[in-house]
Amino acid sequence: MTTQTFQNRVTLEKKNDIAYVTLSRADKYNGLDFAMMEGLVEAAKAVRKDKSLRVVIMQGAGKAFCAGLDFGTVMKQPLKLLKGFTKYGVKKTNLFQEVCWCWRELPIPVITVLHGYCYGGGMQIALAADFRISTPDCEMSIMEIKWGLIPDMTGSVTLRELVPMDVAKELTMTGRLFKGDEAKVLNLVTRVAEDPLAEAEQLAEAIKTRSPDGISAAKALFQQTWNVPETQAFDTESKLQFKLLRGKNYRRALQAGQKKEAPQFGPRERDY
Repeated sequence: MTTQTFQNRVTLEKKNDIAYVTLSRADKYNGLDFAMMEGLVEAAKAVRKDKSLRVVIMQGAGKAFCAGLDFGTVMKQPLKLLKGFTKYGVKKTNLFQEVCWCWRELPIPVITVLHGYCYGGGMQIALAADFRISTPDCEMSIMEIKWGLIPDMTGSVTLRELVPMDVAKELTMTGRLFKGDEAKVLNLVTRVAEDPLAEAEQLAEAIKTRSPDGISAAKALFQQTWNVPETQAFDTESKLQFKLLRGKNYRRALQAGQKKEAPQFGPRERDY
């Protein structure tokens, strides 16, 4: 097991091909200051570089997943705030958006483990993940309206993937609190469990039994085709499948199936 720390806010532990990413500002309920945001982006870059990693499990230290933006700290740094809203070069995201979107764009699945509080920016980080597993009593809110603001950390995209527009508007316009159980009914979380970390690890282990290239391509398939015309979606299916058919992990899966054995996959060969 290896451990890295980013900006003294985020830890990355690599264990059994799983990347455990932990928001480590427990005394502030893992509130998002600039160091935390920069640390999350750096951690995602480190995960992307390691092709042996198969799944990310993201969690919060202490009593919460993430209580959202630390306004008291962030608003005292106007120059950083201005830079945070700035996009550089061909990037489609600013810093606030990249904190969430860097996990969406990883070539491996990301599972967020939610407990305690999941507010505002923390909620948007969770929504950008591939899967969300929550305790029944985790308290959630799209809280930006409390400060007269809107969800601007990719929430306009991730909410529309999960809920109807009227539900997104209601949650955004009221900023009301709701628990993990209701979040499941609303389709904002994937599963509810008393021990969400154990549930996340069980899901991660199931994913690990499959080809890492197949998993990466499956994530890319749905991200690239969910809201596009059929012709474009079908073309994407074919392009991704052709890449997989040329790969070593496909051949390993095929040979293992013929022998009725468990396949022994190598690291992911490419990003899809």
